[in-house]
Amino acid sequence: MRLYPQYRGLEQLYQETQGAGLTVIGFPCNQFGAQEPGTAAEIQSFCSSTYQVSFPLSAKLEVNGPGRHPLYAWLTDPAQGFGGDIEWNFEKFLLGRDGALLKRYPAGTKPQDSGLIEDIATAL
Repeated sequence: MRLYPQYRGLEQLYQETQGAGLTVIGFPCNQFGAQEPGTAAEIQSFCSSTYQVSFPLSAKLEVNGPGRHPLYAWLTDPAQGFGGDIEWNFEKFLLGRDGALLKRYPAGTKPQDSGLIEDIATAL
């Protein structure tokens, strides 16, 4: 499953809502079909040249397993209400202005999904 075209939709979402306070951050991960094998610089170059991504991208990290990054340990902790391993790249998490985890969306949820847009509008 290749969901790279979502980068374009995420960039559009970022451009349309950053003035209202939304920040989009990408967290590259190579744990799903080895789809992001490059270095941080190579991934950034690919995203910006192919999909015109201007939102921040973190260094590549692990989202599942013993090397799970602390951010993902928190995001996927059942105590946050949305527990469980990440199933595929492009899962999305919506955090409120106060840092509370509001919602989790499966990888197939497109950035222009009406439910996601509605949730973002409510959070802003």
